[in-house]
Amino acid sequence: MRSRPVGFLLSTLAGAALAFGGTAAASATPPPASGSAPAGNVGTADACYTWSGTLQEGSSGEAVRQLQIRVAGYPGTGNQIAIDGAFGPATKAAVQRFQAAYGLAADGIAGAQTFSKIYALQDDDCTPVNFTYAELNRCNSDWSGGRVSAGTARANALVTMWKLQAMRHAMGDRPIAVNGGFRSVSCNSAVGGATNSRHLYGHAADLGAGSQGFCALARAARNHGFTEILGPGYPGHNDHTHVAGGSGRFWSAPSCGI
Repeated sequence: MRSRPVGFLLSTLAGAALAFGGTAAASATPPPASGSAPAGNVGTADACYTWSGTLQEGSSGEAVRQLQIRVAGYPGTGNQIAIDGAFGPATKAAVQRFQAAYGLAADGIAGAQTFSKIYALQDDDCTPVNFTYAELNRCNSDWSGGRVSAGTARANALVTMWKLQAMRHAMGDRPIAVNGGFRSVSCNSAVGGATNSRHLYGHAADLGAGSQGFCALARAARNHGFTEILGPGYPGHNDHTHVAGGSGRFWSAPSCGI
């Protein structure tokens, strides 16, 4: 885990949030929601993104979208949640699973305790503490040259990292080795990737065996929002497990029973 500075100054928050497209604000806190801790800590300053109020089913906007990114790895087996800023039943269920995973009251209401846990799990650039942009892009430095804009590819990679963080926690918090992620068209061609590879969109990551093994990773990925899982037994994937988001679903790791 990377070390994280504490005691961030409020005056630095706006610039840090703009780098991610979020809003950093410490404002008056609303009354606590049922089942949530007192909201006094909801406005605690965070160098990445600071939530200023409780969120629940029916909420909408950028604060919800930022929350959805962090709970994207908790959609339930075979599912994924939309990162659309609308707090509906699927988002509520994902928040409940996140809360349960970390021993919080699983009421599906994002309040002080939920946000405090998220703050503890993220670094200043909004990546989860156990994964980095550098791991998800070994192709170039600016995320350019793929099938989507550089900004979109980078944003997709961020969601992928939060899914991996959820998966890592579910597997006992053992390190997950990421061997690659985003590829430009030229990088993809150089490694013989498929012309429609989800690596070109920033959605994908190739995982090393680590201490878990390829099959354990492939099986766990089914529970954490990955719509494409390719592993041992699938052509060209005996030496890694490939996981990706995006539309549709294709899972194939025959040697792993998938």
